[in-house]
Amino acid sequence: MSADLPEPVVPGPVLVIGCGLIGTSVALGLSDLGVRVHLRDARPANVELAASLGAGTPDPVQDPALVVVAVPPAAVVETALAALEEFPSAVVTDVASVKTHVCAGVTDPRFVGGHPMAGKERSGPMAGSGLLFEGRAWAVVPTEGTDPEAVAVVERVATALGSVVRRMDAASHDRAVALVSHVPHLVSALTAGLLTEAEGDDLLLAGQGLRDVIRIAGSDRGLWVDIIGSNAGQVGAILDDLAVRLDDLRAAVRTADGSVGEHLDRGRAGVARVPGKHGAHPIALAGVFVSIDDTPGELSRLFADIGDAGINIEDMRIDHELGRLVGVVEVVVQAGAAEDLHTALIERGWAAFR
Repeated sequence: MSADLPEPVVPGPVLVIGCGLIGTSVALGLSDLGVRVHLRDARPANVELAASLGAGTPDPVQDPALVVVAVPPAAVVETALAALEEFPSAVVTDVASVKTHVCAGVTDPRFVGGHPMAGKERSGPMAGSGLLFEGRAWAVVPTEGTDPEAVAVVERVATALGSVVRRMDAASHDRAVALVSHVPHLVSALTAGLLTEAEGDDLLLAGQGLRDVIRIAGSDRGLWVDIIGSNAGQVGAILDDLAVRLDDLRAAVRTADGSVGEHLDRGRAGVARVPGKHGAHPIALAGVFVSIDDTPGELSRLFADIGDAGINIEDMRIDHELGRLVGVVEVVVQAGAAEDLHTALIERGWAAFR
């Protein structure tokens, strides 16, 4: 190979087994990078749909360099073992969100456990996106017997898809995802479940805060039953701790003794520990709220005016007003830039407030 040519993402074709959201997104991302991707799924319709989106080809593959197992957690071990036997020279990785039972069940040196921390409330190939992994953590979970060259292949693929690689052991991974993903999902589902008992027009008062809390509760039921069951020990331990805290909070609310504030302060401290953009240390942020007509082009005009002011957006949320074709955009910026942004937007004719 010429020294002027970049190293390929993988030294041969890739087989993706499982054309759901994650599998299709991996396939789309790799296809966009010029990798030849082959697709396989227990449901032929999923393969046809993913292929029609440009994710790859349904044609059989003879000697893939990499096999990505993107099947439900309960089927990962069986599928990975079969792939290792079918393709004796391939590196095999998976994308399941629980790793202990997978790494214990698949001990071949060519297998590398993996888990991209990315997803959507929607599932299936139509929800796939080649940009799904941009800026997201991708846990790479080798064992003591894993071939370092196989680890390098998986880490190169994850990086090429835009992810930030985090190498971990299986137990640490499962404890971490129980805390940052699995238990928050269950809490979101419990909160959303309360809404089934809402009376009359109560839900007409719902704002963006509620939507933020319950957004992930709309995810695929079957997948999450599988995930929670696969990580039951770690999830159960955190739920036990949460139950104690909930009892303490409930008692504080009933007695109105002022200790509710302690729970709120602990929550604020937890928020402050979450890494910022690109995994950087958290920074102080502030929001500027902008009233915006719900018409085509208005959001683009707002972005253009913010860009002209030379201010970088850290985050953004939109809340739609009840009964009016108007929304409120919260533009989140570094705290030191909030006042300048507010002034710039007022000067440009926007109804902005802090």
